[in-house]
Amino acid sequence: MSGGAPRGGTPATGVEAAAAAATWTMAAFDIALGTAAVAAPEPTLRLLGHRPPSADARALFRRCGPIWLTFAAAHVVAGARGARRDWTALAWLRATELATDAVWASSGAFPSRRARLLLRAAGVGNAGLAALFLARSRRSTAAGA
Repeated sequence: MSGGAPRGGTPATGVEAAAAAATWTMAAFDIALGTAAVAAPEPTLRLLGHRPPSADARALFRRCGPIWLTFAAAHVVAGARGARRDWTALAWLRATELATDAVWASSGAFPSRRARLLLRAAGVGNAGLAALFLARSRRSTAAGA
């Protein structure tokens, strides 16, 4: 289940290796975040630097758990199957997250400058991931490969 080696069994190098490492790392991150958001929203928000949440903020954050678990599933599929369409979809999915954390950081719910900066940096990270996964998709020889 490396997902990093292109078809034909050639060892992964460069873009393939970076995409494989990134996708498995992000799958683990999204599983942890999604699970924590559903199971323990308030402590997870506190860990992220959020002020004590209102009931609606806690519920909205909890609602995002299944979204992050869906992201994790997309990473697992791309990493395991390695098809062009999977990497392209993953690039698109990560691109949808370019501004979401920066918008959230501007909400006033994060009193710490460090927390706001980290949330804004997440958008930069998602841009890098989207570019990497798009590059990886272009290394596949066929739409399903």
